[in-house]
Amino acid sequence: MALAGLSAVFLFEMLDNSILNVALPTIGRELHASTTALQWVTGAYAVVFGGLMLAFGASADRFGRRRIMLAGLVLLGLASLATAFVSTVEQLIAVRVAMGVAAAMTTPGSLALSFRLFEEDDLRVRATTLISTVGLVGLAVGPTAGGFILAIAPWQILLLVNVPIAVFALVGVRLGIAADVPAELHRDPIDVAGAVLGTAAIVLALVAPTLFVNQGAGSWAAWATTGAAVVALVLFYLRERSATYPLLDPKLVAHPLVSSGLAFKAAAGLATAGLGYLVTLQLQLDWGWSPALAAIGMLPQVVVLVAGGALIGPFVRRVGLGRAAWISAAAVVFGLAVYGSLSRFGYVWVAVALVLVAAGMRVVGVVAGVNVLRGLPANRTTIGAALTDTATEVTSAAGIAITGTLLALIFAGPITTPHWTAHQTTQFHQATTTAALTLTTIAAALVAYGIIRTRGTTADRPGK
Repeated sequence: MALAGLSAVFLFEMLDNSILNVALPTIGRELHASTTALQWVTGAYAVVFGGLMLAFGASADRFGRRRIMLAGLVLLGLASLATAFVSTVEQLIAVRVAMGVAAAMTTPGSLALSFRLFEEDDLRVRATTLISTVGLVGLAVGPTAGGFILAIAPWQILLLVNVPIAVFALVGVRLGIAADVPAELHRDPIDVAGAVLGTAAIVLALVAPTLFVNQGAGSWAAWATTGAAVVALVLFYLRERSATYPLLDPKLVAHPLVSSGLAFKAAAGLATAGLGYLVTLQLQLDWGWSPALAAIGMLPQVVVLVAGGALIGPFVRRVGLGRAAWISAAAVVFGLAVYGSLSRFGYVWVAVALVLVAAGMRVVGVVAGVNVLRGLPANRTTIGAALTDTATEVTSAAGIAITGTLLALIFAGPITTPHWTAHQTTQFHQATTTAALTLTTIAAALVAYGIIRTRGTTADRPGK
């Protein structure tokens, strides 16, 4: 029952944006929303979700993981229910903000609570695999299900579907997971300054990529936001080093399992987001595929993501958690390199890249997260889960920003212009190659760092 409830939490996170995206044109027409307002319908959720995860992760480790999870599920149900009364795009954005807060309260807890349910690493991997598989099924079927629902029902139904998911998760967590044990929590004072600086750094880091993509590499607002994010991050680090009770102790992050796990997750997030963005543009704009045909073209990735869960356990038992983490992260990087080098020679190379990246991401998403929690004290697991999710959110945004910026610099004119000239087609191929290989280099450096950090530790040995 506990795993069913926690799986429903992750299903909400993965289903939410994927099912809503197909309704954006309809929402725009019915609510008379501008393009910028529509971007914030999805963007507000992502920024609030990513920005608040660390703060709520720290709060859960202090006040109770189950307690914060249940409160977040109640908020999710109420915010989703409020969709039925939305009449303006501003009201919808407010609902999305509330849902982002709920996601920040619940998502890290799904990994942390499943980790605490079991003592054996093999069972932890199996539990995490189950939860992630349910979420990935939601991600895969979300757009298709959303399209069918829109054909027979108003768009509000797409968010109202979160209400029964929240109720199901609430019942599963409430009845399946025991109340928080005070001895497994800690009572350190809350580092308010650290929480404010950390949240500011993450929010700015998530907003900056959107500005680069929308306004171009010459945008002063994009560079100013990036600079502010860097300043906030430096101040956050200095604060955490000097605080008596830090929100996130740098010494814990420096643990080999934690730092390597975060590096592998960051590499996978960077590569996966960049590849998804590039393939979508290539299939539809370069090769002229229809959206439906492009969706079919992405099926190799979907199949591997959903069906690959059955192979994670045997693979981890054979090579060990440590090796499984770096091998899968390296597969993601290699897949991106294949795309950058060979995609212009035909779809078969695009499919190979999609399979390699999906297979690597499927494993590293589970194993790296488990390794991060293995490297942390028992009373810091929720903030550890929040840290892994934050690393993925930020690097995914960075991957899209780097890709979009390089495309804007190399490709002449609006990329959505129909009937490209031969010169524009050449520029697009040059841009995709440059972007993919740039991301490959950065991701490879992250994987190399992670391998160096775990060298010689027990994480490298099978069965450990």
